[in-house]
Amino acid sequence: MSPGAAPAVTVEGVHAAYGRIEVLHGVDLHVPGGSVFALLGPNGAGKTTLLKVLNGRLHTTAGAVSIEGVKASPWSPDRLARAGVIAIPEGRGVFPNLTVRDNLRMWTYRGVTAAEVEEHAYAQFPRLKERRKQLAGTLSGGEQQMLAISRALAGDTRVLLLDEISMGLAPIVVAQLYELVEAIAARGITVILVEQFAETALGVAGRAAIMLHGRITHEGTPAEMADAAETAYL
Repeated sequence: MSPGAAPAVTVEGVHAAYGRIEVLHGVDLHVPGGSVFALLGPNGAGKTTLLKVLNGRLHTTAGAVSIEGVKASPWSPDRLARAGVIAIPEGRGVFPNLTVRDNLRMWTYRGVTAAEVEEHAYAQFPRLKERRKQLAGTLSGGEQQMLAISRALAGDTRVLLLDEISMGLAPIVVAQLYELVEAIAARGITVILVEQFAETALGVAGRAAIMLHGRITHEGTPAEMADAAETAYL
């Protein structure tokens, strides 16, 4: 779908808190289907908290989240996963003491066979096939991120939530991962990408927004957001 397509994710007046401390203060967001949407902002802006709301790990105290027109708050993380909302958290979220192959087999909880998961993962990431008997915790950072993202290739993913996938990785690896993000969106999957490094994220995004202090302060095209991001970070 084009950036003008109907929203795949709609956030309306969302508030969320950790105990008594409110972190999100009335967030509104409309993410076009089949696109890459970059959510930018400095540390502490509320970006990761919003992703937790979107994947059900944190419930709203007010407002609503809809996925492809269906109200999805307060759904549980497993219900959202079954509906095709897949999150790759900061830190990659793999099982370090399992082999690559066993990690891939964990993705079969989504109703696909181990053979299908491996076929799709190895086709996209030939390096994982070479490392299939290796413990995931001994992979390089980039290889671990590839393994984590392979979760999105298993089953009917509708929305992919990526939190700081470039963290701690070499620029050449980051470039490869962002090429993959573009390819995933080209398949019709909606990607919401949280990043601190605006230039990298804006290179693949169709639209972007900037968060500061738990609020969306700017939203628009990558070109419109480039100057706004620099001002916001300063």
